[in-house]
Amino acid sequence: MKALLLLYILKYHLFGDDAGFDLLGAYGGRVYAVPVIGGLLADRYLGMRKAVVLGGVLLVLGHLGMAYEGEQARIVDGVVVRDEAALQVFCLSLALIIMGVGFLKPNISTIVGKLYAPEDPRRDSGFTLFYAGINVGALFASLVCAFLGETYGWKYGFGAAGIGMVAGLIVFIWGQKYLYGLAEPGDPVKLRERVGPLSREWWIYAGSVAGALLVWQLIQRTWTVHGAMHLIAAALAVWCVWFLVRHCTQVERQQMLALVLLIIGVLIFFTLYEQTYGAWVTFTDRMLTKDLFGLTPGDYTPGIPWAIFALAGSPVLMVAALRAGDRGNDGLAKAAVITMVIALAIALVHDVVLVPQTAGSLTFLGAFFIVVLAPVFSWLWPWLDRRGLNPSKPAKMAIGLVFAGLAFVPLMLAAQSAGSGVLASVWWLVLAYFLLELGEMCLSPIGLSAVTQLSVARVVGLMMGAFWLATAYSEVLAAQFGKLTSMDVLEGEAFDMAVAAARYGDLFLLMLWIGVGSGIAYFVMAPLVRRWMHGVR
Repeated sequence: MKALLLLYILKYHLFGDDAGFDLLGAYGGRVYAVPVIGGLLADRYLGMRKAVVLGGVLLVLGHLGMAYEGEQARIVDGVVVRDEAALQVFCLSLALIIMGVGFLKPNISTIVGKLYAPEDPRRDSGFTLFYAGINVGALFASLVCAFLGETYGWKYGFGAAGIGMVAGLIVFIWGQKYLYGLAEPGDPVKLRERVGPLSREWWIYAGSVAGALLVWQLIQRTWTVHGAMHLIAAALAVWCVWFLVRHCTQVERQQMLALVLLIIGVLIFFTLYEQTYGAWVTFTDRMLTKDLFGLTPGDYTPGIPWAIFALAGSPVLMVAALRAGDRGNDGLAKAAVITMVIALAIALVHDVVLVPQTAGSLTFLGAFFIVVLAPVFSWLWPWLDRRGLNPSKPAKMAIGLVFAGLAFVPLMLAAQSAGSGVLASVWWLVLAYFLLELGEMCLSPIGLSAVTQLSVARVVGLMMGAFWLATAYSEVLAAQFGKLTSMDVLEGEAFDMAVAAARYGDLFLLMLWIGVGSGIAYFVMAPLVRRWMHGVR
């Protein structure tokens, strides 16, 4: 979605690179910041099921709104003329998506946790399936939405995302009975109480609409979003120092310091990672070949990705599997699931090998390597743990940062190659994604578990919010770094490959040193941080 968004505003509405990166950072920052509010409202009032449905409705409206293109921007006498009405619809649609994610993102994962008792051995498997489902969806969404948007028209890419969201929402509403009442409001009576003309529930719905209208205005003034994130980061830093000095015992202080260092490491990692939706996308579009294999057997010319048909059939097959399971027909349920998996696998092979790729669709590589590597690492960490070799959290952070930095080495080499005026091979990008996802797999065990394990109990909610805000802040920082590669080429002007290669090469070198340098620093600090954790693993 973010890759398609960036390409859309650059190519269709003819925004400059700086404006494109600023918008991307503001959008990404809001997407990660608003879930703090959505999770809080669900916990206190709305309940997770209703929050997910609300988020789904807002996401559907936002994605369908994105399908309205308006008139393409054009240059008249050296001045860019844009369809301002279409841009307003575009910004409102982004705001609806941001608010929708705010309600859906924190609560859908919480629902998964609610389905299992803390000691249930199936709990880890449930989260593994959930995580795999997210990345399988991201993989096929890139192949379908980005390809349709860049090949047939942007409205088709965004429209396909909206249709997919509709299908997902329908399946969730149909499957509510499988939640067994575990995602309902904690106090339904309080939720129904009237406050003035409306109940609390409808005030939340009205507030979500008002929030979308506010974000609609803010997203058009990206400097306000960026400025607010800088102020929030500074305020959190000041509060953290005050809290550590005034309200913590020595053990609590050391554990909180360890947590802060881990959160900073996450911020650094995702500042590097988010280049995949910014500078990596523009670099791929301008400097790399696109097709991974480029095979065209006979006269066969694929018109659309087969993933469209596989995805369309998946909800039907999943519903059939669940209904068969309810009737005790486990054989039919397994057959439906196996059919769905085979259909998706065939579609993936077809679309990767035969369908021409685009700069946006190639972002599927990130999700692809996560799906491939997740089973390996889920086996690796317990295997190392049984032998007393499982790295500590700070060591895993260090390894992840080093891999994230090294991911930019192939791109540096690609930039050097493209500087001669010839597009570099897309396989440099494949290697970069592989290294980056190795880093993410190392960081994945840290995440939110560190917050609950190391935070002082009375501020765990605030520290959870700080974790998500750090991720949001990384979006803003990533956008600012991405602007180092800005190349605004007016219509009719030649694109200077040498200048572009130099700018991209400088950014990639900087990201390399940030990743590897911070990784080395975390390796050095690992023994101290491990002591500060006081036995937390």
